Amino acid sequence: MWTTRLALRFRSTAPVALGAVSAGALYAAAQCQAAEPAPVGLNPKAWTPLTLTKITPLSANSAVYRFAFEDPEATSGMTVASMLMTKAAIGSEKADGTRANVIRPYTPISRPDEKGYLELAVKSYPDGKMSKHIASLRVGDKLDFKGPVVKLPYKPNNHSHIGMVAGGTGIAPMLQVLDEILDNPADKTQVSLIFANVSEHDILLKRQLDAREALYPDRVSIYYVVDKAPVRAVGEPAWQGGVGYVTAAMLRSKLPPPSDLSMVYVCGPPPMYKAICGAKATKETPDDPKKQGELSGFLKELGYTSDNVFKF
Repeated sequence: MWTTRLALRFRSTAPVALGAVSAGALYAAAQCQAAEPAPVGLNPKAWTPLTLTKITPLSANSAVYRFAFEDPEATSGMTVASMLMTKAAIGSEKADGTRANVIRPYTPISRPDEKGYLELAVKSYPDGKMSKHIASLRVGDKLDFKGPVVKLPYKPNNHSHIGMVAGGTGIAPMLQVLDEILDNPADKTQVSLIFANVSEHDILLKRQLDAREALYPDRVSIYYVVDKAPVRAVGEPAWQGGVGYVTAAMLRSKLPPPSDLSMVYVCGPPPMYKAICGAKATKETPDDPKKQGELSGFLKELGYTSDNVFKF
C-alpha cells in the first residue's frame, strides 16, 4: 500500500541531512535510470474494467479501495495533478430495463509510478450514487475507469509556497501534489494545508498526513478544522485546530499571502467553494476539467487573483 511505500521512502530523516545537492543528484540519477517506461494500465479514450483486490477501512463510512491492473507491471500513467473518471450502470432505469451510467471523477491517492494497482480514498455519502456504489463493492468486483485527465501540470519549485484548502475527500488531489513535492528532494516548495471535516473521526488519512508533517516540519504545515471541538478525557491535550467553518481569518493566518510566488488550491463540497473561492463555472467533464469560474469569496476579499487560485 502507498502508506508502506512512504514509510520505507522516509524511514529516517538521516538521508535528508545529506543536503540538497547530494539528494537532488540522487533523485536525478534515479530518474535517468528509469529509461524503460512501464506499461500503462489505463486508457484516456476508452473505459477499462479494473478488479477490486483490497479494502482498507478508514472510518465508519470511508475506506481505501485498491483496484488492480491486468498487467502487474503496469502503472496508471498519471501525471500530477490529474484525475480519473469512474463509470457504473447505477443510474435511473431505462425503457429496456437497463440502468443509465453514472460517471464521477476521482483522484487516486496512490503514487503515479505505483505498479500493478491504483488506490482511491472514498467516503460514502447518503446522496452519492458512485460513492455508495463503490462502498457496496466486494473484493473481486470490477469498476470501469477512464483516464488520466490532466487538470493542472505541477512544476517543481514553480512556487515557493502552496496553500491548500480541502474538505472531506477533497484531500485526494492535495495529497497527490504534496507527495509529488516530498518525493523530489530537489523540490523546496512549502505547503500549508487547511483541512476541514465534520468531526475529528471524519478526518481522512490523518495519521498519514501527520507523518508527513512530522518528517518535514519546515516544509509542511497542517491545520485541521472541525464543526465542533472534540470532547477530551481528563488529562488529554485540548483540541489545537479550528472549530466551525473555514473563515477568512483562518485563511489569512494559515495560507501564504497573495503573490506571484504563491498558489492556493481548493477542493471540497460546493458550499466550501462558494464561501472560499466561488463556484466552478460548469459541472466538470472529462472534456473540460479546467473550467474555474469567477473568483469570489474569502480569497478574493483577501487579495488573491484567479492567477494564484486553482479549484480542483
